[in-house]
Amino acid sequence: MSLFFAAGSATTEMSPSDVRSNLFSALDKLGKRKKVLAVPPDFTRMHSQSGVLTELAWQYYGDSLTDVLPALGTHKAMSDEEIATMFGATPRELFRVHDWRNDIVTLGEVPSEFMYEVSEGKLDYTWPAQVNKLLRDGGHDLILSIGQVVPHEVVGMANYNKNIFVGTGGSMGIHRSHFLGAVYGMERMMGRADTPVRRVLNYASDHFAKDMPIVYVQTVIGKNDAGQLVIRGMYVGDDVECFERAAELSLQVNFKMMDREIKKAVVFLDPHEFRSTWLGNKSVYRTRMALADNAELIVLAPGVHEFGEDAAIDVLIRKYGYCGTPRTLEAVKEDPALAGNLSAAAHLIHGSSEGRFTIRYCPGHLTRQEIESVHFEYGDLAEAMAKYTPETLQDGWNTVDGEEIFYISNPGLGLWAYEGRFKK
Repeated sequence: MSLFFAAGSATTEMSPSDVRSNLFSALDKLGKRKKVLAVPPDFTRMHSQSGVLTELAWQYYGDSLTDVLPALGTHKAMSDEEIATMFGATPRELFRVHDWRNDIVTLGEVPSEFMYEVSEGKLDYTWPAQVNKLLRDGGHDLILSIGQVVPHEVVGMANYNKNIFVGTGGSMGIHRSHFLGAVYGMERMMGRADTPVRRVLNYASDHFAKDMPIVYVQTVIGKNDAGQLVIRGMYVGDDVECFERAAELSLQVNFKMMDREIKKAVVFLDPHEFRSTWLGNKSVYRTRMALADNAELIVLAPGVHEFGEDAAIDVLIRKYGYCGTPRTLEAVKEDPALAGNLSAAAHLIHGSSEGRFTIRYCPGHLTRQEIESVHFEYGDLAEAMAKYTPETLQDGWNTVDGEEIFYISNPGLGLWAYEGRFKK
């Protein structure tokens, strides 16, 4: 087990030439490879800089890079325009589409006893370690898993083997891992590297994926003083150390611990990145520990036109809405369709304020009736954008019309928590 490259700090800004030389120095240590598979995130993780790293890997390996499999999870396949925007000159013909319902194989099963233990007795099902069949059967001598480590609502800290077992995973593995995180408690998970879901994924790595030639390229991304996204850290390795090092730095860069609660938050969802509440609810997930009781969360969502990116999940979100944990758990027991889509159930829990604060969605392409039907408050986008203009607001505290608000320009870049609530 090796760490091939590790560098970063809360103030580091890696230049494009730094990124290139850092990655190439790590790949040099791996020796010659004949058939390489790259597994980067999809366009919903555009800011991770993984597109740049994938393009650099193609430049390094040339014809030996035979396949690029974006880790879609349950997301939609990338369009040609998205691929070109994110991955630059990387040849279009290298890209494969992950089908999370059909293109998977099961490497093994995490036993129910382990699940019962890590969930504190809440769940006792087995967990299948599923991956896209290309990873097991593609004949690659290197699988380069590329991605950003950042606080995450399902697993605590994103990436590492989540990119493999969820990003290229199958329906049952995705559903059961998401549900585990939801029933254990999102607030107990976010911003923590050691969580029940991570322990399950690590069990799968240790027991079922030892023979797979996976090397992880992990980034930590932050904004500099000019508001530009920069790479603060890069860690390349074939075991958990590269993830743990990245997670430690990410807490310094991406976790905003606050000394007072937010009474009104305004979150902007970039229309190129956020087109569904499935993704856009990061505005809820990432701020909930910073919001005061009876606070208002205003979500500026010009690109949002649907609830779930998957058609079946969209139907379930529309059917039940973000109705809180007790009602969602009841529905799982009552409705086989929801019980068969546990990641949807988990998402419904994640997206609910549990009645503690108001979520006011201002969508570009959903009606008032649609928004209110899923238990959100509706806001007129034009009116909200006129009052809360993203171009004039700065991340953090602002005063608008004499009222103090907390503005977040991209909820995917961090986690915000009031120190008193986080310690509970």
